[in-house]
Amino acid sequence: MTIFLKFSVATDTPLKVLTPLVDESSALFDAFIAFLPSLLLGAVFLLCAVLISAPIGRFATSQTQRFSGSQLLASVVGQAVKLLVIALGLYILLKLIGLSGFALTILSSAGVAGIIIGFAFKDIAENFIASILISIQKPFKLDDVIEVDGVIGVVSKVTSRATTLVDFDGDHIQIPNATVYKSKIRNLTANPKGRVSFQLGIGYDSSIRKAQEIAYQVLIDNDSVLNEPEPLVLTDNLGSSTINMQIYFWIDVTRFSPIKVKSMAIRQVLRALEQANISMPDDARERVFPQGLTIHTVDAAHKESFEDTGPMKQEQDKRIEDKLRHDSNDSKNIEDDLSSREDVSSDTQDIQAQAKQSRAPEEGNNIL
Repeated sequence: MTIFLKFSVATDTPLKVLTPLVDESSALFDAFIAFLPSLLLGAVFLLCAVLISAPIGRFATSQTQRFSGSQLLASVVGQAVKLLVIALGLYILLKLIGLSGFALTILSSAGVAGIIIGFAFKDIAENFIASILISIQKPFKLDDVIEVDGVIGVVSKVTSRATTLVDFDGDHIQIPNATVYKSKIRNLTANPKGRVSFQLGIGYDSSIRKAQEIAYQVLIDNDSVLNEPEPLVLTDNLGSSTINMQIYFWIDVTRFSPIKVKSMAIRQVLRALEQANISMPDDARERVFPQGLTIHTVDAAHKESFEDTGPMKQEQDKRIEDKLRHDSNDSKNIEDDLSSREDVSSDTQDIQAQAKQSRAPEEGNNIL
């Protein structure tokens, strides 16, 4: 009897200690069983949200691309819609399991974190927003020749960060999209016609009307110059020793190089004016001799010793004149032949080809 009582006391003490743990575990298990349907339902909602987020995102992308025409904007909207669908599924899960307060805390923390990150990466965000606006408005397209921030080049690539230009030296130049969007953009190929001009001066003893007609006819006969709009040869101003004329003409910049055509036109106009005996004097210059200038005269007795007017001298002068005339005609014929074979094609196609063959300076897809 004594042994049984001792055994009862010894075994009853641990049971009393474990009883609260057993009761708490049992309560937790019962709560889990009661909580399990909500957890499973929330997990089903989250799984469905993840599964349908991709097709919904693709639909949003296609519709945005259809209405806006911007590939970058469509991609951003598609990703945003996809994340919103997944976030909605996660919020429903947390709501069903009774953690809606925790969900709101996460959302508010994410908002604060987004603001902090936005300030920290302000320039990156600015470039990204500018890239979206550029892709929507499309102030230029690939292979256009534009001038931005003092740089002229062919548009090679436009990503979410920068616009890459290939200048006419073959160099790749990256300009941040924020700079591109806020700068003055000069598109040189939006209009296929480009105007070229140069200035020349004729002497006061020459006919202005005749010089204008000669220059105009030279430009009209040039195959690289457009007849519509027609060339203009205008009297610009009066110089110290010349009447200055400004010449304007138009070319097709997609086919011809402005600098090449300008060089050829200047040469042809000058040659035509020379043949018409139109003088083109240099600007008057004044030379000052601070110490004075001494003039020596030759009397009639010594003059004959400096001059040779005999038959040999006349024959020699005639040979020199004929040679100069022959050389002048040969030079003109050679120049005319060179002009007919001169390459005045545009350099833009060469730069565009180089841009396609060269290594891309940065990773990323074109957004135009």
